[in-house]
Amino acid sequence: MKINLRKLTCIHAAIGFVLMTGFLCTGCAGLFNTNFGATSNASSQSEEASIPLYRDFEDVAIPRELKEDKKSTYIIESSGYRSGILALKGRIERNSLIDFFKDNMTKDNWKAITSFKTPDRAIMLFQKENRWCMINITEKEIYTYIEVGVVPTIAGVEPDLDK
Repeated sequence: MKINLRKLTCIHAAIGFVLMTGFLCTGCAGLFNTNFGATSNASSQSEEASIPLYRDFEDVAIPRELKEDKKSTYIIESSGYRSGILALKGRIERNSLIDFFKDNMTKDNWKAITSFKTPDRAIMLFQKENRWCMINITEKEIYTYIEVGVVPTIAGVEPDLDK
């Protein structure tokens, strides 16, 4: 049996090339990583994601995961107050949003007036000394849709909540 030295050398060279390329790619992967310090930033990014945003209404916290639906949002500003409807959508479970708004509205000094749930919708009503806020959460197949409506109270009219 005659071994072709030239063929054997080519095979060894090809195997060596593949192995060296593999070692170089895995060994040098850290050098080409553009996200320096990713491990230390990962915890701060997750903490930042859990901090709510204040968008159009300065005292109504919104989860960062929600994106504004600009076509359905209508905000007006008059007499130093903003009112209107802030429409949002995201992939967050309805019950999680209910808990979020209950906690954060209380932190922002809103008083819970009433709320109700159906299988696909929840409505929450809050009041401050000079404003009302209604939060409508509708869960659909892909997204959960949220409408945050804020309106000023009518001067001189006190709601009779005992009826």
